[in-house]
Amino acid sequence: MKLQIVPARTGLQWVLQGLRTFKSQPLALAALFFLGMASMSLISALPLIGPVLALALLPCISLTMMVAASEAAHGRKPTPALLLVSFRSGSQHLHSMLMLGCMYAAGFLLIIGASTIVDGGNFASVYLGQTPMTRELAEEPEFQSAMWLSMCLYLPLSLAFWHAPALIHWHGISPVKSLFFSFVGCIRNIGAYFVFGVCWVGVFIATGMVLAIVTGILAALIGSIAGGLMVATALALAAVFFTSIVFSFRDSFSPPDADPSLVDSASDAAPPSDL
Repeated sequence: MKLQIVPARTGLQWVLQGLRTFKSQPLALAALFFLGMASMSLISALPLIGPVLALALLPCISLTMMVAASEAAHGRKPTPALLLVSFRSGSQHLHSMLMLGCMYAAGFLLIIGASTIVDGGNFASVYLGQTPMTRELAEEPEFQSAMWLSMCLYLPLSLAFWHAPALIHWHGISPVKSLFFSFVGCIRNIGAYFVFGVCWVGVFIATGMVLAIVTGILAALIGSIAGGLMVATALALAAVFFTSIVFSFRDSFSPPDADPSLVDSASDAAPPSDL
């Protein structure tokens, strides 16, 4: 496996490719994302272990969207069966994905636990939906410190898990190695990922501004439609974001010989280098 170094402008290409791919199969990709989120919500409702199991499912949902985006990018329609792609590729693959999910849940819970040291658990309670957010709470210095600490700690966790599901699925790498290679791949192409993140922030802000105007008009006419439009738009944007992730993976790592669907890579990528 080779790590490919790409220029910073490739991050914009990933966003545009995600948007184009979602446009080609909007209903199928949005439905898969919604079903994945709905599954996590149902599982999180289980007593005691539900929220932990839901966290452990996130790498599987990420892989589902990456495989679905790859299918859509090559003219094939993603099907609901892709929701089980993490569990039907052999016992070794299943074991690796389950281990990856457990490690993600453990890492996330450690971050939430670290934030409780700063503010006594207020941020964790709000984040987990146990306490409503209030202006007074948000203005507390301890709450803000816990929030920033969680964000700083979550960034390396996110980088480690960014490509890990795909590395397991397409390259057959062990969970621990996939975390290492994913982190290194993101750091070596940090310019492209920075542009990718900035572009997505711009998309979210621009969409939010347009949505605020539209919902403001609709709320004055038909209030119930405005709320539904906001939820639908948020879900669609999240689905497009997850759709674009596969292109960052495709251009960061050389494709395996067994899967020609990942052969298309950035035309302006530099020569690959060993990990």
